[in-house]
Amino acid sequence: MLKNFKIGNINIEGGLCLGPMAGVSDLPFRHLCKEMGASLLVTEMVSAKAIYFKNKNTEPLMKIDKAEHPIALQLFGSDPDIIAEMAASIEDRDFDIFDFNMGCPVPKIVNNGEGSALMKNPKLVEEILSKLVKSVKKPVTLKIRRGFNEDNINAVEIAKIAEGAGVSAVAVHGRTREQYYSGKADWNIIRDVKSALSIPVIGNGDVVDGESAKRMYEYTGCDGIMIARAARGNPWIFREIRAYLNGDTPEKPTAKEIVDMILRHCRLQMEYDDEIMAVRKMRKHVAWYTHGMKGSSALRDKVNHVEKYDELESLLQSTV
Repeated sequence: MLKNFKIGNINIEGGLCLGPMAGVSDLPFRHLCKEMGASLLVTEMVSAKAIYFKNKNTEPLMKIDKAEHPIALQLFGSDPDIIAEMAASIEDRDFDIFDFNMGCPVPKIVNNGEGSALMKNPKLVEEILSKLVKSVKKPVTLKIRRGFNEDNINAVEIAKIAEGAGVSAVAVHGRTREQYYSGKADWNIIRDVKSALSIPVIGNGDVVDGESAKRMYEYTGCDGIMIARAARGNPWIFREIRAYLNGDTPEKPTAKEIVDMILRHCRLQMEYDDEIMAVRKMRKHVAWYTHGMKGSSALRDKVNHVEKYDELESLLQSTV
C-alpha cells in the first residue's frame, strides 16, 4: 500500500515524509530517518529575513548532505518580496524542493505575522506564494494547518490558493494553531483538501505507527504521510510503517538497538558540533529514545549531567 508521487519533477518513493521540527530535525537526525526509510526529508525552518540579514545561525540550518535527497528546505516569513528574493539567492544550494511554512504555532513566530498566522490573511498568502513560485525553478510546497482557530477553518481555501499560485504539493496538519499539538487531529480536513486539489496532498497528524498510517491513507485518500513528533526518539517508525503497509510484521527495536542508535546519533552530531555541544543536544533525544523503558527516569537525570561522549557511552552501556 506504499504510495509513490511526484512533487514537480521530484519522485517521492514510498510517500513517507519527515516533518520539520525546530531543534530536532537537524542533519544528523534526518540522516538516521533517511536510513530507516523516510522518503522525503524537510529541514528545520529557515527565516527569509535571517538569510537577508546574513544571520550566522542560519547557515547551519541550510547544510545538506548528499545522502539526504530528496530533501526540501523550509522557509518562513511574511514579506513577499524578501521571501522571493532570498529563495532565488539560495536556489543553487543542494536541496530539491522549497517548502513554505504556514503551520508553525509558536507565539514569537505567530506574533510576527508568520507561520500559522498567515492563514488569517489569504490575500497575503496568494502574494507570497505567487512571487515565491515565480522566483525559483525548483518546485514549491506548502505546509498548513486546519485553520488558525475554530472560527477560521480555511485549509481548503488556502490550499486552493496555493494550487492556483503554482505550488506543487500541500501538507495539511489536522489541527488548528489554537490547538497546538493537543487534542485529536481532524482527518476530515485532510480528506476535504485532497478532494479539492489535483496536486499531491500530504496528511499530517496522529500517525504513530503502521496501523494509523494505513487508516490515514484509507480515510483521507492522501498521497503521502508526514511524521514529525512520532519520529522523535524513534527513527524506526519509517521502517515500521513500510513493513506494515507491505503486509510484513513490523520490527520493534531492541534495547541494544536503541542504545546503539543513540550513540550513533551522538557521533553524527559530533561531526557538526563540538563534543560538549553535541552531547548536550543529545540530552532531549535520549529522553525521547528511552521513553517508557525501565529506569528511564533515573537514566535521564544522569544523562543531564554528562558532557563527554565516553561518559554517555558508559552510562548507556550499563543499562543494556
